[in-house]
Amino acid sequence: MSFLSSFLKKRSTAPVARDRLQILLAHERMGGEGQDDLLAKLHREIMEVIKRHVSVDQDKVQIKMDRGAQCSVLEIDVEVPGLTDRKPAPGNNG
Repeated sequence: MSFLSSFLKKRSTAPVARDRLQILLAHERMGGEGQDDLLAKLHREIMEVIKRHVSVDQDKVQIKMDRGAQCSVLEIDVEVPGLTDRKPAPGNNG
């Protein structure tokens, strides 16, 4: 692998999404946007990513942010059709 190819290698979507979320949360902590604006923006971007992989109803995605003194918690609940009624496979803990 050449020196330049390590910089040009395409990153997977999970680290990119994590980096975007960290930037948004840091921006929110600095007071750049109101919490409602941030949640609306996060909701739109998360819906775009989810819809690339699974067909979901936008009303079935809930996003909530709780701010504490030490940390903020972002909670995302996605109801995926067809997966809610399935039983886990034997020997599978999920």
